Amino acid sequence: MSARSIRVSTRGDLRRVRRRRSHRCWDHLIVAPLWPLHGANLGTLLRTCDAVGACLAVPRHPWVPEALARGNTLRGRSCVHWVNDPSRWLAGQAEQGTRVLGVELAENAVRLADLPMARGRTVAVLGHEQSGIPPEAVDLLHEVVEIPMIGAGASLNVAVAGSLILYKLAGMS
Repeated sequence: MSARSIRVSTRGDLRRVRRRRSHRCWDHLIVAPLWPLHGANLGTLLRTCDAVGACLAVPRHPWVPEALARGNTLRGRSCVHWVNDPSRWLAGQAEQGTRVLGVELAENAVRLADLPMARGRTVAVLGHEQSGIPPEAVDLLHEVVEIPMIGAGASLNVAVAGSLILYKLAGMS
């Protein structure tokens, strides 16, 4: 039996195939953890946004800028939308024709595997890790996606759930 030769991409290889510089705002795909519990998750999610060409919408809590700065290990500028009132912001997005989907356990939810790639401007709303998306915001969603789980937990942390959704919506999974 012969061994298969695997060549790992070098940093130079990656630089040649990726975009030349950071984006200002992709504005096509936005992930919105509007009720965050842990700051570390926001930095991780910001890194995923860069990987898939998405933006991050976050609430204007005093601790959020520091959490993003601590978690953002990228050299370039990242796309962050600051949200004062989550429900009002989501309503505005829907009025502009943006597809607003929530990651939540709900009746008639689309399974992650069946979620189609984003074809137009899309906001993926992530709820609080313990209480989910507040009822007033659930009413603003066009659709809901569920991440199936077989373990004992009821949910994933915001960074993991958001990363799974982003890769699927970006057509990279």
